[in-house]
Amino acid sequence: MSDNSFYQSLPAEESKRFKYWQRRTIIASMIGYALFYFVRKNLSIAMPGMQEDLGITKTDLGLFLTLHGLIYGVSKFANGFIGDRVNARYFMVTGLVLSAVCNIIFGFSAAVLVFGIVWMLNGWFQGMGFPPCARLLTHWIPPTELATKMSIWNTSHSIGAGIVVIFCGYVVSLGWRWCFFLPSVVALLGAVYLWFALRDTPKSVGLPEIRVAAEQQEPEKDDVAFKQIVRRKVFGNPYIWIIAVANFFVYTVRYAVLDWGPTLLSEWKHVNIEHAGWMVAAFEVSGILGMLAAGWATDRVFGGRGPRTCVVCMAAATVFIGLFWAMDAPPIWLATLVLGAAGFCIYGPQALVGIAAANLATKQAAATAVGFTGLFGYASTILSGWGLGMLVESFGWNYAIGVLIIIALAGTAAFVLAWPAKADGYGKEEK
Repeated sequence: MSDNSFYQSLPAEESKRFKYWQRRTIIASMIGYALFYFVRKNLSIAMPGMQEDLGITKTDLGLFLTLHGLIYGVSKFANGFIGDRVNARYFMVTGLVLSAVCNIIFGFSAAVLVFGIVWMLNGWFQGMGFPPCARLLTHWIPPTELATKMSIWNTSHSIGAGIVVIFCGYVVSLGWRWCFFLPSVVALLGAVYLWFALRDTPKSVGLPEIRVAAEQQEPEKDDVAFKQIVRRKVFGNPYIWIIAVANFFVYTVRYAVLDWGPTLLSEWKHVNIEHAGWMVAAFEVSGILGMLAAGWATDRVFGGRGPRTCVVCMAAATVFIGLFWAMDAPPIWLATLVLGAAGFCIYGPQALVGIAAANLATKQAAATAVGFTGLFGYASTILSGWGLGMLVESFGWNYAIGVLIIIALAGTAAFVLAWPAKADGYGKEEK
């Protein structure tokens, strides 16, 4: 049964209901995941104020970013196993509420040790955001539509991160603590919305599960069978390992701009903090367009093979980061344009790594595969957080961004190794 014939095989009213719930699930999970960024990327705008108010160094702030990222990566991986097995609605709402609580506690704190502990806890709860989304999307969207529709869904984090840096760019005038209080209120209201808007799989609302031609009618997997699927389709697939390593380099570049952008722009390019918030938002908004373009190109040009699109995107991102590095005191409009072009390119691979992993692992192990690639992605905060903070304090921004260009080149080379990968893992497996 092809993906299109799946819709056609349903009675007209049932097909209409399926498409309604598919749209509802995509939209609701997009809003929910955007709100996770409201209580995660608010720190970047608060950082300059924290340095001034509390005397926290860049190395300390970089350490917060690194520990948060490492815990987040481990959580995303561990929760991937859980996310494949539990109700996505309950899981996602719980993670968002606990992240908001951590932000409120962070806003009331004053000791560096407390900041570190609370932000690490926030990292763990943040890891409960994407795995339920991976479960939802792979159960509601056929594989041949996944790159296009999941690229649309992936705009959620750019929307969330873009809005929160603009929002906090103005809120910070009230004091850096409000960058944690107000986004937490928004996130808690969003959790209430998710509770009423989301459901789990099609089966949970009385609709049939998606079946593709190469997938047999199989009963629900027990724990032993599930572990065998994970070993075979995730850890036994060399291309998932390759794109996971490539993801390390993608996230290093992405988070270097997203986490340090306001500080970098104010100190290195002498941009005021409000304009810096808008420029980082431009990086994110351009990323939305880049993800949509990359998803379209993957389905229409590269036959669903995401790593091939990633080669082109990552190479172009390297070029634009190099241009930004080479510009000396550029006008704001030009710096924004080049930074936006880099965002357009880097967010294609950021979205497609998860899509490729989910398709290669199939819906049976999608959350686990995405969590595995995320483990590598968030290990990158060793470089983009603590590492970059030390580089800047020791050698300055010019040297640090030069290192970032080398990292982008390494990412391009890694994606080249994944060029031969198939579009998905639903076909007959080779023995």
